[in-house]
Amino acid sequence: MQSPVLPAIKLSFDAVFYYVRDLDRAVAFYREVLGLRLVSRNFVARFDIDGVLFELVPATHERTLSGAGNGRLCLQVANIQETLKQLRERGVEAGAVKEVAGGLLAFFHDPDGNELCLWQYVPPAGHDSN
Repeated sequence: MQSPVLPAIKLSFDAVFYYVRDLDRAVAFYREVLGLRLVSRNFVARFDIDGVLFELVPATHERTLSGAGNGRLCLQVANIQETLKQLRERGVEAGAVKEVAGGLLAFFHDPDGNELCLWQYVPPAGHDSN
C-alpha cells in the first residue's frame, strides 16, 4: 500500500546472501556438493539459482555466525527423499523429512552453520497435477 503523502520507493531485487568464515570452503560446498553454478568470484562468490543471485560473503567480524533467524535458502526439489540420499552420500548431515501444508521439507547446514531447506511441493489429495 502506497502512502498518499510519501512517493513510492523504487526497489529492485539484488541478491540473497550468507556470511561465511572460509570462502574457499563455502564455494566448494555450494559448487561441488550442491552442484550450484558459480557465476563469478572476487571479494564475494556469486551463484545463479534459476535466475536468482545467491552470494557468499566473507564475514569481516569475529562474532559467531548464526543461521537461526527467519532467513534461509530454500531449494525446491522434485524428490526430497532422493535428494537427501544424494546429500548424505556426499557427507551432508540432514534432518528428517517433515510433512507440512503444501509439501515436504527437510533442513541441513552448510559448513558455516547456515541453515538450508529442501522443499518438495505435494499437491492436495484428489488434485490432478496434469
